[in-house]
Amino acid sequence: MSIESLVSRQNRDGGWAYVRGASWTEPTVYAVLALLAAGETEAVRRGLTWLRAQQLPDGGWPPQTGFDESTWVTAVAALVPREHLGTQSHGRAIEWVMKTCGEESTHTFRLRQWLLGYSPARSEPVAWPWVPGTASWVGPTSISVIALDKENATRRSPAIARRIAEGRRFLMERGCPGGGWNHGSVRVYGKDGLPYPETTGIALAALRGVRSTQTEKAIAVAQEFLVESRSADALNWLRLGLLAHDHLPANYSVPANVTCRTLIETSLNMLVAETRGARELFWG
Repeated sequence: MSIESLVSRQNRDGGWAYVRGASWTEPTVYAVLALLAAGETEAVRRGLTWLRAQQLPDGGWPPQTGFDESTWVTAVAALVPREHLGTQSHGRAIEWVMKTCGEESTHTFRLRQWLLGYSPARSEPVAWPWVPGTASWVGPTSISVIALDKENATRRSPAIARRIAEGRRFLMERGCPGGGWNHGSVRVYGKDGLPYPETTGIALAALRGVRSTQTEKAIAVAQEFLVESRSADALNWLRLGLLAHDHLPANYSVPANVTCRTLIETSLNMLVAETRGARELFWG
């Protein structure tokens, strides 16, 4: 899809839908990022205006207009560069991400587990859930780590560095034994969990710069998925994950029979094509 086609799908209110209909936070952010990388201005301006208007008083974003609870999409919004989203809006987004964690790492949960007689040898990593008050998962943790890592690259903070380290510890502990990641289940019904291409790609993107046996195994799994997958969503995240570790084949091209069906797939496909833009917008 061309830049013009992406712009033409922008809603009158300035946001974008996943496919069609009302505007949602996640597709709007990815459309803005793709168009920023492509150098478009007017549609970006309208998209940013919509995004700023959706930010809730607690600093986070709901998935869509009409929802009154901030969720993991706040980390997605925090990927928009500070100079574009606005210093105040971006700062409040980072604060929301910093104060949010999965239920399993809260004091209340740990006390409940202790009262039930369960005392793990070490504490659970402090990671991120889809919705506050629930358990942490690979997807929201990966996006949150990417957003904080990008912030820490320009505004160094020991507190942010600690949260990045905790999020990465969560990812390393939730990796599948054979390499790669699913949504977070290392063992399923007594058997080793199997990885998915999308979560393997996004976790690798969050582990940029981390060198270990586990990341090397995950890179190998991602390269296999890159050959086998025919999902645009999978190929987008796999390419970003491999790009983060400088293992994306230079001559790679998306198979002709792969179709982008959602706006996020279209936006990420455009963003990955702009390799320099992808590096800047995802990792600073």
